[in-house]
Amino acid sequence: MRRSSGLEKLFGMGSGYVLNFSNRTYQEFVSDSVRRDIYCGKYDYASCSKANLLRRFWEVEPNHVAGKLINDLTEIAKEKGRNPEASSLFGQCRKIAERLLQGAPVNELDSINENLAERDMELLVKSIRSSIDANETETGLDRLHTFVTKFLRRLCEAKGISTIRRKPLHSLLGEYIKKMKAEGAIESQMTERILKSSIGNLEAFNSVRNEQSFAHDNPVLNYEESLLIFNNVMGSIRFIQALDRKRADKIKKESEINDWDGEIPF
Repeated sequence: MRRSSGLEKLFGMGSGYVLNFSNRTYQEFVSDSVRRDIYCGKYDYASCSKANLLRRFWEVEPNHVAGKLINDLTEIAKEKGRNPEASSLFGQCRKIAERLLQGAPVNELDSINENLAERDMELLVKSIRSSIDANETETGLDRLHTFVTKFLRRLCEAKGISTIRRKPLHSLLGEYIKKMKAEGAIESQMTERILKSSIGNLEAFNSVRNEQSFAHDNPVLNYEESLLIFNNVMGSIRFIQALDRKRADKIKKESEINDWDGEIPF
């Protein structure tokens, strides 16, 4: 039970509404926030008002999913400033969201970047998230492996690194790290060592995928070890994304400086 008088007051739920959402905008907001359809029937409760749908959502969804939606709704409430008591409620509601978000089984879940503009990647991400939200990480190991392979192939292709089909996952990461080091994107020896240890981890991940996941007719790895693998792999992805983004920003800034002709535009 995650009901809170503070949340209900901040979101204006006493009247049966949630903030100032219409049916359409409410559905769209929940979908954008946590990839759930608030009108799918799963959250039907009593009158099925917007407020009752949200109350039921809080009861049936995992803590981290409820926490994400609460956090995003709190941000909207802050922007709108429609509740006279809102200023005294923001801190309380944020603490509720933070506490619930700590229940996420995979700490780096948001490292799965869905902005890759490809249908197959989108479907992979949805499937992986479903496994995590159901606390069944062991059922998502094969799809996580496929996602990481596709993810690294795209990074390598963007840097002109060969991505022939037979090249294994750990080799892709090894060549990517080598390229980033040559470009000066890796600043410390320790970071390089940590990344190189990830090469060995991904090589072992190949065996897990082939012998201990649903990729084939295998006995599936236990939940605890699957969770450890998920968190380790996702941590590496998060850092690689940040590294690549930082490098891209640096190149963009250097290009803008080089393109400037030195003339003041007035």
